[in-house]
Amino acid sequence: MTDETIAGSADATLSSRELERLRAELDRVDAELRDRLAERIACCVKIAQVKREYGVPMMQPHRIGIVQERAAGFADRNGIDRDFMRRFYDLIIAETCRVEDLVIGAAGGSE
Repeated sequence: MTDETIAGSADATLSSRELERLRAELDRVDAELRDRLAERIACCVKIAQVKREYGVPMMQPHRIGIVQERAAGFADRNGIDRDFMRRFYDLIIAETCRVEDLVIGAAGGSE
């Protein structure tokens, strides 16, 4: 085995370890992201319960606009594509609206 082969093998081992470490870090970040998403949806359930109790309509377009503006600002400040962030929040908002609809609609089923 030549010195170059040994050096290349050592570099590959170090590279592999570094990738494993970084992937483990990414896995932790992904888990935190999922946990935060679950926390967000749980908060929306509470909001839906209040809306149901006080007869507030589920859809609040002005609120969606505020959330999207904040997301766009975050994208700008962090070098993230605005369109990506808008689509990301469109998905989150769609799911929370679906959940809120279920919660608000549940009042009618129990009476």
